[in-house]
Amino acid sequence: MASLVIRTGRADVAFDGIRTEFSLPSSFPPAALAEAESAVSRPVGDRQDLTSIPLVTIDPPGAKDLDQALCLERTASGFVVHYAIADLGAFVTPGGALDEEVRRRGQTVYLPDGNVPLHPTVLSEGAASLLPGVVRPAVLWTFTCSDEGVPTAVEVRRALVRSQAQFDYASVQKTFDEGNPHPSVAALAEFGPLRRALARARGAIELQLPEQEIESNGDGWKLVTRPRALVDSWNAEISLMTGMAAASIMLEAQVGILRTLPDPDASAVSALRKSAAALKVPWPADLSPGAFLADLDASTPEALALFTDATRLLRGAGYTAFSGSVPEVVTHAGVAAPYTHVTAPLRRLVDRFATEVCLAVTAGEDLPAWLSEALPQLPSLMGSSDSLSAKVERAALDLVEAWVLAGKVGQEFEAVVLRSGDNEAEVFIANPPVLAKCAGKRLPEGERIRVRLEEADPVERRVRFTAKT
Repeated sequence: MASLVIRTGRADVAFDGIRTEFSLPSSFPPAALAEAESAVSRPVGDRQDLTSIPLVTIDPPGAKDLDQALCLERTASGFVVHYAIADLGAFVTPGGALDEEVRRRGQTVYLPDGNVPLHPTVLSEGAASLLPGVVRPAVLWTFTCSDEGVPTAVEVRRALVRSQAQFDYASVQKTFDEGNPHPSVAALAEFGPLRRALARARGAIELQLPEQEIESNGDGWKLVTRPRALVDSWNAEISLMTGMAAASIMLEAQVGILRTLPDPDASAVSALRKSAAALKVPWPADLSPGAFLADLDASTPEALALFTDATRLLRGAGYTAFSGSVPEVVTHAGVAAPYTHVTAPLRRLVDRFATEVCLAVTAGEDLPAWLSEALPQLPSLMGSSDSLSAKVERAALDLVEAWVLAGKVGQEFEAVVLRSGDNEAEVFIANPPVLAKCAGKRLPEGERIRVRLEEADPVERRVRFTAKT
């Protein structure tokens, strides 16, 4: 997709302003950094050597904080899936200075000119990252699955692993398109669609809204939307399967922490049905909201509007810690099953703790005291960091949108109306890819309209359009 490019010497300064505004840390405390550097040379303990498994990683281009590595095998009766996850438990001492700092941070915060990492880069981009060609401590999940892609046995253990290669989504997709995928991921083309079909049958809700990304382009920045490759969605299903398996382990043991999202409110589903009817998009009465959305052509303006309306179905997400009994709400409406986070411990705090719960439970051991004490604190820590990360991401997007459009005030653009109110609507402009507010009375959702840019203020990070009549 074409995009406009920003060339300005103020870029780094402006993003530094966002760092200051949200009090993002610029470095790690000396004691935490010293612990991380010391942990690099610390023995990882006895663990099974499984470096013979031909694991590979699939991540965005240039990524160094590699949380997951996978290997799929098609068998006579189904599939075997190996999924290795970076083992931060081998490096972070509970109660130490590094543990205290990562609890304060909660997660990696991403900005266009560099991230604010959860862990020091000596770990997140070095000793703990599943980089290719080097032996790493990992938590290895092994799934034995039926021909339908349903796990029939799950094993989780600490191991030594070695990734054979580091790939990105586009290059892996190209190998599938050309008919020569790497042997370690070739079965994804069969397994991924099976898992997606199971998700659809469960009623999982996936919103295929355009995702804005900010990219460097020499001495400037550009806004792009990147289509989601099939490989991306297939790979995501492996992570979801792992999170669902971890949740099942926790629920059976009646201890752990879940990522929860209440089922959609009946009024939200009713409102979405009304929107579909207004847009003349058929929705059979017996079709769940998730299945209805899954069948939409994401490239159409009607679908964009319905995906935007459907965001109201996914409100109230949080983390639920429990011990001794099962909480009232255990499912995640987006996944349509119990679910937890265990697959991104380099970038998200809760994953390390949830993984330790699964390891202890499956080994038949009691949770260590530090872990039991930490679980009730995690929902608040993760809630705060989720909120901060979302605000920083939105601020960066708002800033770059205003930069991109600053010299275009007065020009007209084609837009799709995503959501309409009495006097204002939310619109999406494809080129450059901008989500913005647009003044206008009850604009027609799901239709293409012409809009005029009235304001693009990088200082206030504000973009404003009006609808052309």
